Amino acid sequence: MSKTYVPADLRRLVFERAQDSCEYCLIPAALALAAHQMDHIIAEKHGGETVSENLALSCALCNLAKGSDIASIDPETNDTAKLYHPRRDQWSSHFQFEAQTGLIQPLSAIARATIRLLPINRPESLTERVILFRVGRLVIPAD
Repeated sequence: MSKTYVPADLRRLVFERAQDSCEYCLIPAALALAAHQMDHIIAEKHGGETVSENLALSCALCNLAKGSDIASIDPETNDTAKLYHPRRDQWSSHFQFEAQTGLIQPLSAIARATIRLLPINRPESLTERVILFRVGRLVIPAD
């Protein structure tokens, strides 16, 4: 976890851009037990800066699981794949939301590696996403 101070105006921008939802698992901050966090998409130890283009809103569980990782293993090919980058990658090119089950399905190696590493499809999130979708409160990233 970063120890760098993120100015209030930059934090506000990140929350607004993400519509107050984790940019990885889509769970809104209002439903999380722990406060959502600023994720350095490229960790500071890899040269990532504390700038809008390198920050994503992340729930505590996704941020803890991601840590400073920028890649993981694609479980389908066993090759190394970079993780989903919310500022550079288009969500719909890599993921598909299933409204009936709440699952976020991978469409690419990037998505498979990201879902493998982060707890995106934990059972509690599936039910939350189904309910949020039904009441029109689930934010699916627009590309």
